[in-house]
Amino acid sequence: MERLSRKIDMFLIEWKNTPQHLPLIVKGARQIGKTEAIRYFAQHNYQTVVEINFILQKQYKDIFDNGFDVDTIIRNISLKNPELTFPEGETLIFFDEMQDCINCATSLKSFKQDGRYDVICSGSLMGINYNEIESNSVGYKEDYEMYSLDFEEYLWAKGYKAAQLEEMYQKMLSVTPLSVIEYDVMLENFKEYMVLGGMPAVVFTFVTQKNYSGTLRMQRQLLLDYEEDITKYASGLDKGKILDIYRKIPVFLGKDNKKFQISKVRNGARSRDFVGTVEWLNNAGIINVCYCMASPELPLRGNYNPDNYKLYFRDTGLLIGALDEEVQEDLRFNKNFNTYKGAIYENIVADMLVKQGYSLYFYRNEKSTLEMDFFVRDANSLIPVEVKANDASTASLNALIERDTYSDISYGIKLANKNIGFNGKFYTFPYFMTFWLKRFLRERG
Repeated sequence: MERLSRKIDMFLIEWKNTPQHLPLIVKGARQIGKTEAIRYFAQHNYQTVVEINFILQKQYKDIFDNGFDVDTIIRNISLKNPELTFPEGETLIFFDEMQDCINCATSLKSFKQDGRYDVICSGSLMGINYNEIESNSVGYKEDYEMYSLDFEEYLWAKGYKAAQLEEMYQKMLSVTPLSVIEYDVMLENFKEYMVLGGMPAVVFTFVTQKNYSGTLRMQRQLLLDYEEDITKYASGLDKGKILDIYRKIPVFLGKDNKKFQISKVRNGARSRDFVGTVEWLNNAGIINVCYCMASPELPLRGNYNPDNYKLYFRDTGLLIGALDEEVQEDLRFNKNFNTYKGAIYENIVADMLVKQGYSLYFYRNEKSTLEMDFFVRDANSLIPVEVKANDASTASLNALIERDTYSDISYGIKLANKNIGFNGKFYTFPYFMTFWLKRFLRERG
């Protein structure tokens, strides 16, 4: 296997084939495969690729100092490296690690108006101040947010073909149970994915050597790399406070209600002292924030309490890497994912929802007599989504669907270790089908 196929591969080809396409910014957390994907696309679709990495090639950071006229920029690049050529209509200019040279975002307007060259910028979300970029290139760029591998991409890495997966999706759409062999094999794949997460280097190592050897060490190194980046890029905020929150996520996920509480991050901590820290981690692509809804009704946006939330790792492999040795052994050898009070299931479902473009919301009333893990929506209704680590009762799900009080809710979804089904009130799907949820809600009859 020379590389992992990614969904961005198809997007990049569509982008190139779109007439009058805009310069592209590919953004995402570090080490999720941005550079490799762009490089692979460039090599297979352009006669000439000019790649500039502003971290590794700092000498290029001043190429915009004489202004943003395209001829001037090209002349400045050529002065640094006279061997480079720029055939018009056949050249991709790839600015990598753009967070270290924000002026490259300002140049996108000139490149679009000039039209002779395709331009892709890429960078770690950690170091990018998007307010700055927006003001510099509004209307002259397209954004694509990339994530670590989703479960479908993981299945591609394992060798599954699109036609095999489509056959299973059609069973989901027609609410037909999977065969025993389909269910068992996919559940086994999903358990692997839960342990590994979707970081390309971790997945590639596992798939090529066919065992977990070295993967935990890689996950823990990623956690340390992120800590290092926090101290490097968190300008204007207290880096110690951001690190405090980042390190405490597994602690709160291990509690029954999983609510993140600033007051328990450190002694005497107050919310007002931590303003902006959670947002920074979210904008950096490290965490997913799930807000508590004020009431289970539409619209979702604006109908939540900004001070009541849960925090999940953006990639479940990072949560796994943060857990202690005893939990590791239980997970890797016994495949026991219930040890952590359902946190791993919730974390991975949150991750799968975000990778489909959903924002995250949950609900818990003041007496905690009614609670729901997530909410999504279709064109007409609000849909409660319950995540069950075991096959416990679904009292809250039934109450939300049956009570007249919740008029925006007409049916629900239960994700569990159970086959496909519908009981007239809610659909039941195995966890591993969550990545198809948005498509299912769009296409169901």
